[in-house]
Amino acid sequence: MKQLLSLFLIPALCGCIMAQDPVQLKYAAEISPETARAHLSVLASAEFEGRGTGEPGGEKAAEYIANEFKRLGLTGPVDGSYFQPVKLIRTQFDVSEFTINGKSFTNGTDFYFVGGGPETTVDAKEIIFIGYGISEATYDDLEEIDISGKVVLVISDGEPKDAQGNSLITGTDTPSEWVTSRTKRLQNLTSRNPKLIIAVSSSVSETLERVGSRLTQPRIALDEGANNVPDAGRTPVANITPEMADLLLVRAETSIDKLTKRIDDTRKPHSKTFKTRLKTTFGSVTEPFTSDNVLGYLEGTDLKDEVLVLTAHYDHEGNQNGTIYFGADDNGSGTTGILELARAFSKAKAEGHGPRRSILFMTVTAEEKGLLGSNYYSRHPVFPLENTVVNLNTDMIGRVDDKHLRGNHNYVHVIGSDKLSSELKVINENANAEYTHMELDYMYDDPKDPMRIYYRSDQYNFAKHGIPVIFYFSGLHPDYHTPADTVDKINFEMLAKRVRLVFHTAWEIANRDKRLVVDSNKE
Repeated sequence: MKQLLSLFLIPALCGCIMAQDPVQLKYAAEISPETARAHLSVLASAEFEGRGTGEPGGEKAAEYIANEFKRLGLTGPVDGSYFQPVKLIRTQFDVSEFTINGKSFTNGTDFYFVGGGPETTVDAKEIIFIGYGISEATYDDLEEIDISGKVVLVISDGEPKDAQGNSLITGTDTPSEWVTSRTKRLQNLTSRNPKLIIAVSSSVSETLERVGSRLTQPRIALDEGANNVPDAGRTPVANITPEMADLLLVRAETSIDKLTKRIDDTRKPHSKTFKTRLKTTFGSVTEPFTSDNVLGYLEGTDLKDEVLVLTAHYDHEGNQNGTIYFGADDNGSGTTGILELARAFSKAKAEGHGPRRSILFMTVTAEEKGLLGSNYYSRHPVFPLENTVVNLNTDMIGRVDDKHLRGNHNYVHVIGSDKLSSELKVINENANAEYTHMELDYMYDDPKDPMRIYYRSDQYNFAKHGIPVIFYFSGLHPDYHTPADTVDKINFEMLAKRVRLVFHTAWEIANRDKRLVVDSNKE
């Protein structure tokens, strides 16, 4: 039996070996854990300060990438430059004063503000308490109350309950939609045009402890020229703690707990105007600036007018109040992957094995701000989108996620490969079967994926224009978007292996006779 089995296995093994292209193997070997570590140790260093958009560390990263593209012999395709300036606008919401009965509080430390528009001063001597801010046929905190132009105090979580703990809205212990959707409550209030909403919540302190520094960071968006009116007409909301709310109510000799208990005991709203002393000045300051996408172009041969675009975003969260968010995995790892791919393909061309189709290696800015860099490129493409064959995107490819931590580490999440082209998924699977031999995890392709990962990285700005895409991803981990996302936690063996899969897939697409078909439109 052993001899018989070996007669079947030997040809099969030989078939696998024969299927591998020695030319591809030679240049795929350029992608190594050692060279990846060298790049990432620079990109995710303290010197680069978390590569914040519009910050010095982000500019250093862009220069580093451009210099590497130049060293490899890639062409600068933006009128001879490696930089595509992305026009952005920075909006800083500033709260210069917030005092209650003469006591000052600091935005982002004691409470947090959500708002926009021009500088506004509110000097209020009274405040309208509107309970939970709920409007229902069976219970209405706002019945016959005009809050237009007024300062209102609302309990922004929970709902009125009876002695048995049942909701006065649903009549059961099942929370109403008002509880599960805080947005609904605030929309109900803003539609009535108050001047300022003071929203009290027991979770404010927890939110400040978890993400307080981010709440005061400037917002960044694409510069829309004359249409730059961020948050105009939006009612500002000051989210405060119960202790701050009690200080607002001290002149009325009451508290949030007393008012909540009265509502619950009487099973009726207790909306009322109270004397207080509140003074605050807040407003938005906007300024235009640019941050660069970095592009390196490798011209193809007989099919050079068709272009593959290989992308990663190089930006991260930057330096926040002296704390560096290093972003080694997100997305120093993907940026490193693009530099590794650029070296492998450049060396292949230099030695007479250049691709038939052209390849654009692009690291984009401001992904963390809403996929802005790739959005800008898709609206201002350097190469026509109709000539763009595929986008292969690497975003977070250097770690092992929670799902695989106790199991198989030899994997990669493959997202979107058959959303637009049935051929693309097959090409990627064949490349993996012949060369990299990883588990291809398709969990995020589920249209019911609550994380909606397919829509959350730069490939989506190509997919929405009908260009086939693959998003390569190693998954989320506890250090995601924290200062602890550092180089020492990167699995460089797997990073290099995942990049080799991108290489083999790109090689096949770049050199096949026919362009990828676009024959699907899946969610």
